[in-house]
Parts: sequence; C-alpha cells; structure tokens
Amino acid sequence: MNATLPTAEALRTALAVLLDGLPPKQAAQAVDRLIANYRGTTPTDAPVLRDRSDVAAYAAYRMPATFEAVRSALAALRAAAPEWTPATHTDIGGGTGAASWAVAEAWEEDAPRTTVLDWAEPALALGRELAVASGVPALRAAEWQRSRISAALRIESTDLVTVSYVLKELTAKDRDAVVTEAARAAQAVVIVEPGTPDGYARVIEARDRLIAAGLTVAAPCPHSTACPIEPGTDWCHFAARVSRSSLHRQVKGGSLPYEDEKFSYVAAVRFPANPAASRVTRKPQIRKGLVLLDLCTDTEGLRRDTVAKRHGALYKSARDASWGDPWPPHGE
Repeated sequence: MNATLPTAEALRTALAVLLDGLPPKQAAQAVDRLIANYRGTTPTDAPVLRDRSDVAAYAAYRMPATFEAVRSALAALRAAAPEWTPATHTDIGGGTGAASWAVAEAWEEDAPRTTVLDWAEPALALGRELAVASGVPALRAAEWQRSRISAALRIESTDLVTVSYVLKELTAKDRDAVVTEAARAAQAVVIVEPGTPDGYARVIEARDRLIAAGLTVAAPCPHSTACPIEPGTDWCHFAARVSRSSLHRQVKGGSLPYEDEKFSYVAAVRFPANPAASRVTRKPQIRKGLVLLDLCTDTEGLRRDTVAKRHGALYKSARDASWGDPWPPHGE
C-alpha cells in the first residue's frame, strides 16, 4: 500500500491485507474468549494473546478501537501542550501497535522514534507486519521488543510513554510498578483504559501515582487535584467513533458501519502545559433554545452550565460541542 500517514483508513487496509484468509469461525471463537477476558476482573501473569489466531482476532476486533481512543487522548495532550514534540516514544504493552499508530499520526512528519514492548511474541510479530504494510516511515522504523510487563520492567528514559488497555491485565502490584516506572522514565505519560467503572478506577489510581511522582495532569482534567466524582456514584469516561470495516463486522458481528468506543484516560507531563479550563464530561443535551453542558471545572468541581440562544456565538459553540471537548472554546 502507498499510505503516507497512519490514518484509521490506512490501519483498516493494512489489517485487511494481512488477515485475508483468516477462518471466520476460528476468529469468532478467539474474539469470544478475548471479550470474556476484556470484560472480566481477574488479572493474569501470562500474555492474554497466546498465538497467531488470537493475535489476528484481537487485531481485527480491538485495534481500530484502541487506535481511536489513544488518538483522542493524544489530541487532548497536544491541545494542552501544542509546542511540545516527543523525539522518542515507548509503548508499554503495545501488542500489535495501535497506540504507536496513533502517536505516528499525531505528530505526522515529525513522529518520534518508537519502541514497542510486549510479552507476547505473536503480537509483536503481527505488529511488525502491520508496520511494514503501513508504508509509514516512523512505523517501519519502530523497534519491537519482547519484555515482561510486570514489576520487573525497566525502560530507558524517553519523551513519551503510552500504556493503553494494559493495566487491566496486571496484578495491583505490577500495575503500580509499571506506572511508577513510566513516571520515572518519561516526560509525558498517557494511560488509556476501558470506559467502565473499573477502568476509570485504574486510571484514577494511575493518575494519583503520576501526580505523586511529580507530574501534572494535562488532560482530561482541568486540574491536578483530587477527582471531584464521589467514588461509587459515577465514573469519568469518553467516547470515540470507530468506523467498522467489513473485516471488523465479520469478526465481531453487527451490521452498523460504526461503533462508539468508551474509554477513560489520563495524560500527565513534566513540562508546562495548559489544561482546559473545563471539560465536557457527558454528551451535551440540546433543548429548544438551550444547551445543557455537564462540566468538570478547574476550581468549582462538577458543574452544569446552561447556554441559551441569547448568548449568541457561545450558544452556537455549545450546540457544536462534543463529549470530551474543552470548554469554553478558545477565545470565548
């Protein structure tokens, strides 16, 4: 293929080329097992992806969604620190490389040198193949290293660390150690987990550990103080629209051309950043002449703003606002 940027479409094309001929029944069985693990609560001390069929099914089922979730988190980080560009990137537990595709897209022609660490050799092997098929120089140049993702993990100093959909697979001890090591080694850490109550809880634990290590939150929170959500009452999460390819529909089932990936995340940094003054934490509710915005704010905790038609340009911006957006819009 002749892709020049690691877009979502380029990823879908690379997946379709490499997974052509995958037996649908075998893929569906592997997907069912992976879904059970994804939704379960028991961490493991062994790789979830056991062989080529597991990895192929995972790539078709999860890679586009992971890409979009990490892409959204990176967009928020870049909005908070637009002048910062990482030269190096380490993807902890990166598997087939979805987060690395998102990083390569985020910084386009100035993409960092990436190292993908994972303990499943079949995932690394397929990740390499997809990187080569991408036609993207930054992905083709990535290093793919087998490494146990545990308390024993040690990484070289790097500008950016991503840890996406990994903490769920680890014991509490290993989770804490991996986040601590990421905080020690990196200038910026982006952690993404499923947008479930337990995924949010893991993100909050990681957020607290990153702040304790001296980093400040760049996104999604407008502050680095305690999360204003009362534990057990709600959870902070967002959504990313994922276009389904025919391959994805075949493996996962369903007929809609898209789905919404729910995710929780935190991006924390050791350099100056300007978090949003507030962030939209739920889908805006549009009423006749009104827009209701649920916000997390920098000084007032959780707040609902009502933006009326009489507010002119601000009302138009509110109607155009999306779940997860900063508020108010720049310059308003």
